[in-house]
Order: sequence, then C-alpha cells, then structure tokens
Amino acid sequence: MRAILNFLWFVLGGVFMGLGWWLAGAVAFLTIVGIPWGKACFVIGQFTFLPFGREAVSRKELNNRDDIGTGGLGLVGNILWFVFAGIWLAIGHVLSAIACFITIIGIPFGVQHLKLAGIALAPIGKTIVTKEVAAAARKQNAEELVTALNSRH
Repeated sequence: MRAILNFLWFVLGGVFMGLGWWLAGAVAFLTIVGIPWGKACFVIGQFTFLPFGREAVSRKELNNRDDIGTGGLGLVGNILWFVFAGIWLAIGHVLSAIACFITIIGIPFGVQHLKLAGIALAPIGKTIVTKEVAAAARKQNAEELVTALNSRH
C-alpha cells in the first residue's frame, strides 16, 4: 500500500514540493553559511518525494539525548530558517493540502502535506526514519522513563 501511495503522491504533485525543497537547499548551499540548512533541505526533499511509510522525528526522541541541532543552537537555526525559507515552503505545502482536500480521494495526501508544512517551519534537529524505527524509539524511551520513575520510588 505504501508503494502505491508513494507513486500516486509523486505523480500527482509531490515531485513539485520535493523540487522546491531541493531548490531551497541549493540556494542555502550557495550562501556557504547556509550549508547545514541545505543538507536538511535535501534530506527532507527526498522525504517529500516519497513520504508514506516514513516520518520525521526529533533526533533527541530517536537517540534519547541532545545534540547540536536539538539544543539551543538548533532553536536559533530554526528561527533563522523560518524567516528565510521555512514560511515559504510551509505555505506551499498548505496550498497543496487545500488542493488535495478539495477532492475526497486526496485527503491522505492533504494530511501528508500538512505534516510536511510543520516540518518546513522547523526542520533543524529532525531526521527521517521508517515508521517502525520511530515507533521502536518511542517504545524504548517510554520503557526507560517508566524504569527511571519506578527506581525513584
């Protein structure tokens, strides 16, 4: 089912938003200081081409520890990203979602565009993994939290 949804997504417009992400990445690379944002654009652009079966998760949620993108510098990076490119990509995804919601069959695609719009607003500190890996990381983090809470009592 994921393969069919990804194929339909790609041919019915997902390719355009993926190329939009790659264009933003190319512009970021040209500025030299924007290389970290450019790298994120290419990863998320690839995700935008074929989003079904994968999801964006915080690296902190995945690894259960902070890194440069999930801490204070990541916040500053996301603010700069939002101002210069994130808002425009998010608007593109919201407009694409509205177009998808007009048709009943496009509702799953509209939902995916709204998820991507959220990612477009703050991509720094996120990584793309399969849904199974994300679920396993959440389960492991929950188990570790329960163990830590039980050891306090």
